[in-house]
Amino acid sequence: MPDVIRVLLAEDQSMVREALAALLGLDDEIEVVAQAARGDEVVDAARTHRPDVALLDIEMPGMSGIEAAAELHRAEPGIRIVILTTFGRPGYLRRAMESGADAFLVKDAPAAQLADAIRRVLAGERVIDPTLAAAALADGASPLTAREREVLRASADGSTNAELARALNLSPGTVRNYLSTAIQKTAARNRADAVRIARDKGWL
Repeated sequence: MPDVIRVLLAEDQSMVREALAALLGLDDEIEVVAQAARGDEVVDAARTHRPDVALLDIEMPGMSGIEAAAELHRAEPGIRIVILTTFGRPGYLRRAMESGADAFLVKDAPAAQLADAIRRVLAGERVIDPTLAAAALADGASPLTAREREVLRASADGSTNAELARALNLSPGTVRNYLSTAIQKTAARNRADAVRIARDKGWL
């Protein structure tokens, strides 16, 4: 383990980001070497500043923390990834682990717990909030395929099937089929309800 652990911190809310950086800065063995406010800035920041660990918020503009984790894992597999979230949704945990994350913690965890998680992932451990881990096991995996998630996510703004078809390069009939299947799998009343349920579960 290095004498000083270099950390990249990605969080879109500047006050939260600065508070996390200040808290981590109190630890003599941790240095925040870079900060990012958007998910699509993570890989470039990592390549420029060469952190040991990246702390990524889930909800960010440009690209979600889970998507950024997957890109970072592909581009720089040696960097350990810790996902931080305000939303303790079991589906997020599963997707985070699938993206290559090494840890998944809620933001209201004590600062000492976060610093401990940074050290543990650098030592090769996986660190998961125990309450979320139990909930994820109880909730099961997402029933939606990647394509169903994509179409359902795109439909959240109220676009028509024809508009979705043009945006996703699919036929209107294919879009309709994906949405119908997603509605059935989520036991929803309609597409808006399916979006709500899937988001609440962390599947989108």
